[in-house]
Amino acid sequence: MQLSVLPLLADRMDEKFDIFEELLETLEKNTTNLQEGDVLVISTKYISNSQGRIIDLKKTRVSDEGAEISKKFQIKPEIAEIIFRESDKIFGGIVGFIITSSDNIMAPNAGIDKSNAKKGKIILYPNNPYLIAEQIRRKIFLKWSIHVGVILVDSRLMPTRIGTSGVAIACAGIEPVLDMRAKKDLDDNPLKVTFQAVVDNLATIANHKMGEGAESKPCAIVRNSDAKLTDRKISPSEMVISPDQCVYVRGLSNHSGN
Repeated sequence: MQLSVLPLLADRMDEKFDIFEELLETLEKNTTNLQEGDVLVISTKYISNSQGRIIDLKKTRVSDEGAEISKKFQIKPEIAEIIFRESDKIFGGIVGFIITSSDNIMAPNAGIDKSNAKKGKIILYPNNPYLIAEQIRRKIFLKWSIHVGVILVDSRLMPTRIGTSGVAIACAGIEPVLDMRAKKDLDDNPLKVTFQAVVDNLATIANHKMGEGAESKPCAIVRNSDAKLTDRKISPSEMVISPDQCVYVRGLSNHSGN
């Protein structure tokens, strides 16, 4: 069976809402059903909207730290303040962009987004994304007695590449990484360090069909992915490495120190 992606058209939501109830309505409007083995991919912005994770910049009070960051990177003080609040670590940046890490997720400007938000407001990353993904997975099982994977996807710039691609912020019900070590390549050489980022790959595939603009397709079903589903709880540590283990961060840090 060929892998297929079914993007789901959904109503735009401006207030907090029940994500599972809205998912049920979306499936009905698209005359689509989830099936055993499917992987449901949902935009993090959609999850954030459901949680009311939208900030009115006019109501944001700027701290001394936010003002300093604003001046250093020439970013609006209110946005700089939100970046400061949402970041565990700030690595540096350029005019208009700050490279940050939050829960070991590295992103420009702490992942905050002005797209698909009304003027003067920004959308933050969702709270407890792994818990949300697991709750959706369990509710799907309780309603239809089927096993599905759930991935929460965001779009991300990649080093030295033009444009964005999908990245999994959280997942549930699916093994996030495939360990390829000890397997052989085409020349019969054993692979020593290769891991396949399964959920990131599926996130990118789905993100391509969901779109980045006014498509209003915040969810997609990936079918026949051959990904391994599981009932065990996925830990955030399974999908990330700390910045001091990242070859990009280490390499650039060592270069800047020479």
